[in-house]
Order: sequence, then structure tokens, then C-alpha cells
Amino acid sequence: MAFLLAALAAFTNAITSVLQRIGVESAPESAALRPSLIGHAVKQRIWLLGFALMLVQFGLQATALKFGQLSTVQPVLTTELLFLLVILAVWFRYRLGAQEWVGALTVVAGLGGFFLAADPHGGQVLPSTEEWVVASVVLLSVITVCIVAGLRGPRWWRAAAFGAATAVTAAFGAALTKAITGYVSQGWGQVFTHFQPYMLAVTGLGTVFLLQNALHAGPITASRTTLVTINPLVSIVLGVSLFGDVLRGGAGWIALEVLALAVLVTGVVVLTRSPLVAGADDGGVDGEKLAGARERSTIIPPIEAMP
Repeated sequence: MAFLLAALAAFTNAITSVLQRIGVESAPESAALRPSLIGHAVKQRIWLLGFALMLVQFGLQATALKFGQLSTVQPVLTTELLFLLVILAVWFRYRLGAQEWVGALTVVAGLGGFFLAADPHGGQVLPSTEEWVVASVVLLSVITVCIVAGLRGPRWWRAAAFGAATAVTAAFGAALTKAITGYVSQGWGQVFTHFQPYMLAVTGLGTVFLLQNALHAGPITASRTTLVTINPLVSIVLGVSLFGDVLRGGAGWIALEVLALAVLVTGVVVLTRSPLVAGADDGGVDGEKLAGARERSTIIPPIEAMP
């Protein structure tokens, strides 16, 4: 059940990424890290549709976390890139080449290899207040460093930095969601006596805001690479350290787990660097160049060019 729900969440998130990319594509560069970026986005009906699907994705992810481990659900969400390829091939009618197939098979091999080697189980422990304090301080510090790093440098660096900030924030939100599902099983009256629902509201808004900045800052290749690779890695660490997720131990099993994750990350990088995903081919995938503005890299054609 957890695998299926996580896969549905990944599919929904792939559609969301496409729709929200369209919504922020025309925003001026000066809107970065400003409320005006969200103001621009909410005026786009297609972005609002993507936001609605984001809420659906959250519901699917939360239900998956209720039934499964954090270190299981979050890695499955990397299949978002596979669904993105399907969308590009079916909706936008682009032909998948060798790089896309190799990347997709590598992601599947890495993901399957990790689950076979790690055999995640457990994961139903509710962290103590002290553990939450330590985890929150560490995660918020990392997010801050990533945001500061994204304020300067070339566009690919800023996109990658905001993508990393989004990934850590989303992993934090997933951990909070996992805790809330545990409190729900004790009764709804227990939920709002803890800080997690309120912190989840903050991380949820932060994830949306940082994601728009990641999409707006530069090539989706850069932001998606850090977003899709860092999120599951941070989630695995949080699952083991906070919720008692148990992975197979021993030098041999750990080596296989690390190898499988390395294969997974490699597949993600191959996919995000695909011209089809990055929007760098010559088939009209590039977005509009607005009023002589800087060159943009996008995964989709202009709205008027959609089939």
C-alpha cells in the first residue's frame, strides 16, 4: 500500500511540476525570493491547478507515510522523473532516446536494489521532544545555508542551491507528517497538542515558496538534480535517527545499500541532464524568451505550442 500510494504521489508531483513551471516561467528575474513571485503565480490559472494537485499529492504522501517508513516512501518519490518522461512522451509527444531509457532503467535498478539490500522495516517510533529540537536546529541551519548560497552565483548554481533548500524543507515536512500520522492513531485530540502540525504549516509554505524560486532561478536540470537526490537521502537519515527505521546492518549490506543509492542518484542525474527533461534540444522544448530577457531552460514548450 505504501509503495503504491508513494508512486501515485510521485506521478501527481510530476504533473504539478509541469503546471507550476508554466506558471512562474514569465515572472521577472527581480521577483526571486519576493512575495511578488507568488503573487505572479496565483494569477496564473494553470499554476493554481498545479497547486491543487500539490494538495492531492500531499494527501497521498501522508497516507503512504501512515502505512510505510520514511526511508521507504521518500525514495519512491524519485520516480517522479520517470513519470515526467511519460508526460513528455504522451502529452507533448516527444520521443524518448537512449539517454532517457538508460536513466530510467538506472533509477529503477538503484531504487529496487536499495529496497532489496536494506529491507526497511519498523519506523513507528515517535521521536522525543529533545530529538525534534536537535533535528529542527540542524535542518533549519542547512536550509538557511542553502538559501544564502542561492543568492549569488550563476543561474545553474542558484537553481541548484534553491533546489537543495527545497529538498531539505520537503524532507523536514515529510518527517513532521509522519509524526502527525502517528498522533492521529491516538486520536485527533492528540494531534493539536503537539507542535508538529503548526511546524508543518510553516515547512509546507516554505516548500512551495522555495520550489517556485528553484524553478524560477535557473535551469530545471540543476534544481531537479539537487531536489530529487537530496530529499530521499535526508529522509533516510531522519527515518533511521528519529522514527526507528531499521535497515540491514553489517559491512556487506551497508556497502550494497550505499552502492544502490549511488546507482539511484546516477540515474537521476542522467535523467535531469537529458535534453528532453532539461529543455535543451532543438525541437521547440525551450520556453519563451521574454522581452529579450535572459535565456531560460525549461521542460515544456510555450503554452500556445501545446498539442
